Amino acid sequence: MPANRTRPAILLALLSMIVALAVLAIPLYVIRPFVPQSPRALQIALEVRILAPWLTILSVVVVLAAACWAWRSSSRSTRIVFVLAALLTLPTIVLGRINIFEKMFHPNLSPAFDAANQAAVAPADMVLAVTLAGQSRAYPIRTLGYHHIINDTLGGAPIAITYCTLCHTGLVWSRTLDGRILHFRLAGINNGNALLRDQETGSIWQQSTGESIFGHFCGQHLELVSSSELSFAAWRAENPNGQVLRPDPSTANLYDPADWEQHVTRTHVVFDTSASGIDPHELMFALDVNNHPRVYPVRTLLSVGLIQEKLAGSGILLVVGSDNASIRAFNPGALTFVRNPSSGDTTLMTDNDSGSLWNFSGCAVAGKFTGHCLPILDGHKTFWFDWLNHHRGTTVYR
Repeated sequence: MPANRTRPAILLALLSMIVALAVLAIPLYVIRPFVPQSPRALQIALEVRILAPWLTILSVVVVLAAACWAWRSSSRSTRIVFVLAALLTLPTIVLGRINIFEKMFHPNLSPAFDAANQAAVAPADMVLAVTLAGQSRAYPIRTLGYHHIINDTLGGAPIAITYCTLCHTGLVWSRTLDGRILHFRLAGINNGNALLRDQETGSIWQQSTGESIFGHFCGQHLELVSSSELSFAAWRAENPNGQVLRPDPSTANLYDPADWEQHVTRTHVVFDTSASGIDPHELMFALDVNNHPRVYPVRTLLSVGLIQEKLAGSGILLVVGSDNASIRAFNPGALTFVRNPSSGDTTLMTDNDSGSLWNFSGCAVAGKFTGHCLPILDGHKTFWFDWLNHHRGTTVYR
């Protein structure tokens, strides 16, 4: 075999090895926490990740073919180079198919539930609560925050319960789009907010907006499902017959500690909020009414207990539960409200128009409006940096 085959064979093998390693390294380098990601860099990383399974196979084939082509005419040192190239390239076939993010945060693919009166959840622990077709479930934040996503069906509706602890954002999305039922997996992170991937098309979704930013559904939005972040005690009082997500025994020891928020507020933030004069980890309660985004500092809400104002021509009523932790938003219509001091959730506020008493669910329990319930507005807690990143025109309650 001609000796002049050795050099091009080595170059081909080494180039293929570099390609195989690069298709693993590029997504890992770009799609990682605590580093800024430009849309272009993220796009390239996602495209490379899709091609990784095929490029790694091709690279291995080329390395082995090059070695076979020049093996007989190669020196011992050259053969060692071929062997090392093969040893470094072969594992990439497996590694290129591994979702590293699900190795870090194991998915709960078969969620199980306990009755509300049997769940081992501390009364003060927060839960993401959903009620559909008369069925109520609570998903403890410390459990949900680790898994990031729970694919569930409630009241006959396929839903994805999601939580990103780095940006303190819990949202529930419909899993039905264009007549298809989607199943979501954790796909990485983008400027501090989790990325989701649907198994059906491989499309990538931003957790805090429900928008697909890559793939078949790019540009489309998931439908938001109403939810509330409440203390377990507040939720259980309202839903004694509800169900609570049970910890996954295989990962329960990895769940977030009770003081997880303190740890998160010390993490590095990649989105610059300095021009706003607001700390990036300032916890906000966010609303978007008629395409008018607005946030309310949670510390302000907790101190006053009730805020009522107009936004985009609609009435806004924010009220804090008697636990001084749970927050809900309502459309008060033409009514004006005051909070009842030292009252429980059953008689939390009074409207000035009739003197009727209203509970934390927004329903009148005594007086002229007994039985009437205020329309609920979709709102959620979020750190300032993530809300500002996705809602540049937002206003802030001062």
